[in-house]
Amino acid sequence: MENLQNIILAIVLTALVAYLLGSVNSSILITRIFGQKTDIRQMGSGNAGATNVLRSVGRLPAALTFIFDFLKCVLAVLAGRAIFSYFFQIPAISPMVIEQTGAYIAGIVCILGHIFPLYFGFRGGKGVTTSIAMIMIIDWRVSLIVWAAFFLAVFCSKMVSLGSICGAAIYPFATFFLTFFYDYRSSATVPLSYVVVATVSSFIIGCIVIIKHRGNIKRILDGTEKKVSLRSRKAPPQ
Repeated sequence: MENLQNIILAIVLTALVAYLLGSVNSSILITRIFGQKTDIRQMGSGNAGATNVLRSVGRLPAALTFIFDFLKCVLAVLAGRAIFSYFFQIPAISPMVIEQTGAYIAGIVCILGHIFPLYFGFRGGKGVTTSIAMIMIIDWRVSLIVWAAFFLAVFCSKMVSLGSICGAAIYPFATFFLTFFYDYRSSATVPLSYVVVATVSSFIIGCIVIIKHRGNIKRILDGTEKKVSLRSRKAPPQ
């Protein structure tokens, strides 16, 4: 009974911390600091994310948006690991599985907090930067594959949205391949339960990102999706 209470407490605390961190939308706050009176969600594509900030405001605000959105998910994942490690102590379950389960729960909820922020009327971004942060801190090997898919798609199409979609699509496959064939099959210390947790979690995250890009998918198919440019852009007059 005590174990069950600790499990529930670990899940609730992790989800709460991750959601509150995820709800801090950097693009909205940073563009206001840079003097924008218009909400970033009413500019450009209407998305509260780094790409729209780059197109609508400029490179520096976009870079800061990316950094802060990245860091909030890193903090959420680290908190999830620490909380699960402290409360979720069951001898029959590997400590690595326990910590990584906390990390995945924190990452998923942080992404949902970014998409549906409590502080900004539940209208946020698409969760790409937060997803990147979660992938990199949980398994850097998978992140290399996802980054490669992202940059290849962006290089060929000049569309960040297509890169995000490709990265999200390949994420669960890369996770399964590495955790099953490299970790589980070649190591006696990695249980099959970790492969399941990692693959299911990555599938959920990939689906979230792709679903949030359904409008972009339609525009890509129609040939109307905007292409990104790294040229400096002055903020529009207020």
